[in-house]
Amino acid sequence: MWKRVQMGLRAFLLLTSKVWTCFCYMIKKQTRAIIQHQSVKYNIYPLSPLSRHRLSIVKRKVLVLDLDETLIHSHHDGVVRQTVRPGTPPDFVLKVVIDRHPVRFFVHKRPHVDFFLDIVSQWYDLVVFTASMEIYGAAVADRLDAGRGILQRRYYRQHCTPDLGSYTKDLSAICNDLSSIFILDNSPGAYRAYPDNAIPIKSWFSDPTDIALLNLLPVLDALRFTADIKCSKTKWMCDFSYFTSQELLVYIRIITIRINYFFILFVLFNCYF
Repeated sequence: MWKRVQMGLRAFLLLTSKVWTCFCYMIKKQTRAIIQHQSVKYNIYPLSPLSRHRLSIVKRKVLVLDLDETLIHSHHDGVVRQTVRPGTPPDFVLKVVIDRHPVRFFVHKRPHVDFFLDIVSQWYDLVVFTASMEIYGAAVADRLDAGRGILQRRYYRQHCTPDLGSYTKDLSAICNDLSSIFILDNSPGAYRAYPDNAIPIKSWFSDPTDIALLNLLPVLDALRFTADIKCSKTKWMCDFSYFTSQELLVYIRIITIRINYFFILFVLFNCYF
């Protein structure tokens, strides 16, 4: 009798596990589809009189933007990183001359970058600061600006400071008031001298479901009301930008596995007693 109960319970648990796995797979697949086809939206509501007053008494701030692996990813002729999915068409191609040799750069824009720039340009004075060569960085900035006039101030490799094999970006060269300037960059070495003026973001290469820029919008919306960027603790909310949609799905999967585990224990407990 007990053996039959054990066999029945084992069959039930196996069936439950398969059904749950199938359910999780379907949820994961549908979530990816929704993320890829979701409408890009961030509501900007009219400011209240109190918010307008607050904004009028604080200085308009400067947001410094890195390019490569922050807003875009690129590769040139003959060099394709393994992170770029084969057959993925670039958003645009740049033809520049470096050391008298023509080079083509295939540039991929980070998901939602155009929408992101359109929104944050209403809140901040935008500055491009890249460790890339000017001939390349200027061409990329021109394409991202797209005639909107929002990326007029630009700094390049010659404005960086070489430091331990990387390039450090001097924010004081852009704005003397460090309470009103911060940088968005995927490389911690770039803002080594200004850790309190930095918002980190995960490097991007090819993930079409990336939503890091969208995740930053609520934080950037709030930071414009602060008197001192360095004293604001709100920016630590930007840790959400480190999570891609796939990583969030992994965490959801871990949680569901744990729920499934406790469900099995609950069933076994009821069957035993």
